[in-house]
Amino acid sequence: MTVAKKAETAEHPGAQPAERPGSTGGTELGANAVAALESLATRHLVQPWESLEHLGEEARTLLTGADRIYVQDAKGNRLLDGPAGMWCMQVGYGRREIAEAMAEQAMSLAYNSPWYSTSPVAAELAGRIAEMTPGDLDHVFFTTGGSTAVDSALRFVQFFNNYRGRPEKKIILSRGGAYHGSTFLSASCSGKERDRNFFDFATDRVVHLSAPHPYRRPEGMSVEGFCDFLLEEMEAKILELGPERVAAFIAEPILASGGVLMPPEGYHQRAQALCRKYDILTIADEVVTAFGRLGHWFASEAVFGFVPDIVTFAKGVTSGYVPLGGFAISSKVIEQISGAANKGSVYANGYTYSGHPVSCAAALANIRIIEQEGLLAHVREIAPYFQARLKELEELPLVGEVRGIGLMACVDCVADKASRNPLALDKEVGARIDAHCQELGLVVRPIYNMCVMSPALIIEKPEIDKLVEILRKGIELTQDDLEREGLWHR
Repeated sequence: MTVAKKAETAEHPGAQPAERPGSTGGTELGANAVAALESLATRHLVQPWESLEHLGEEARTLLTGADRIYVQDAKGNRLLDGPAGMWCMQVGYGRREIAEAMAEQAMSLAYNSPWYSTSPVAAELAGRIAEMTPGDLDHVFFTTGGSTAVDSALRFVQFFNNYRGRPEKKIILSRGGAYHGSTFLSASCSGKERDRNFFDFATDRVVHLSAPHPYRRPEGMSVEGFCDFLLEEMEAKILELGPERVAAFIAEPILASGGVLMPPEGYHQRAQALCRKYDILTIADEVVTAFGRLGHWFASEAVFGFVPDIVTFAKGVTSGYVPLGGFAISSKVIEQISGAANKGSVYANGYTYSGHPVSCAAALANIRIIEQEGLLAHVREIAPYFQARLKELEELPLVGEVRGIGLMACVDCVADKASRNPLALDKEVGARIDAHCQELGLVVRPIYNMCVMSPALIIEKPEIDKLVEILRKGIELTQDDLEREGLWHR
């Protein structure tokens, strides 16, 4: 793989699992209080990906506190947080340094309008991120999270081509299995079919290619042959649509919510070469993979050997303590539409909370922790152990494949290993495993027939062992349930 141009600065041992001063546990609520809160949630709270068929029937797990890599529910149960919230709790819960930085900033300057002012922390954070990004991606635009980061990056591409007199160059290439957000345009780029029912999408602007999913490649095709197939399909689609109409190719380095899909070796470099050949901008959606998840600030160049034109980020930039997102643009790209020769060039896109000072202060504190505790190096050191321990689960009859990289992994459950097909009741399998695991002290991220793990970067080997032990038991109990109900056979 290509070595990153900009140096990683965190090279010290990982954080130890000992309790930190100032960390706090959750509150155990009485049965009446829990019932009252669950009633409020079921009556009034509509949550993301809510099943409206069952709206009001059941509340989601009520969490009242957290510390390090653990969360606590309202009944006082302490659960290891396998997904680190939503791929975002990099440095762990209860970090007083982040809370104090947010409080101090809120007291000195809680808000500034980005339309006619900026803040010291926004300027400093933009400079820090520019140091971390690959290549010449030195211009940073802040948003409110991952969806708005992707949406704003896509709007920039539209703006870029309109200003350059190419209004027909608007089509965005994405992939099956991708997830890019929940705004209209970012959701249109998402390729998870089961998330697309009863919604409208920009089908005239977005074209999806095949998911780069080697485990479910065509029968008899090698992984190398599959890579060739994906790139041949991409070039054929560009030529079919017309290169003069294709504006951008957006790709997660690892398709995260699609099930930690791992493209074949060399895929990203070859895809970028095609984009260069046909004058198509490349957008690396690193909302999940940036800020340490794979052991580097950004993974595009450091892990996958390519430098995109635009890179998006969110989640780990603040370790989930407060919302923040954004994207960085290549100088080579932005110089084509900026400067004195480009009169009337106004990127009229932004948010009330772009570069919010409290969010930026949280991000800077988060970055300091990652550096001071050497968490990038820690992830690179511990990731092989994490992946190896999880790989042991492939011996279970229900598990078809365990795949991952860094501190990202997916356990893919199948009806049988030969067919690699998910179970007929695949929507329930991950949820069944998660339910058993929560009873045993672990939260997993269920995605249909899959279970995703992406723990905090501070996790240590004994905690990895505990995670794998509980997950194994949860899968075994699910196997027993399915067999007893006549829904699956070993």
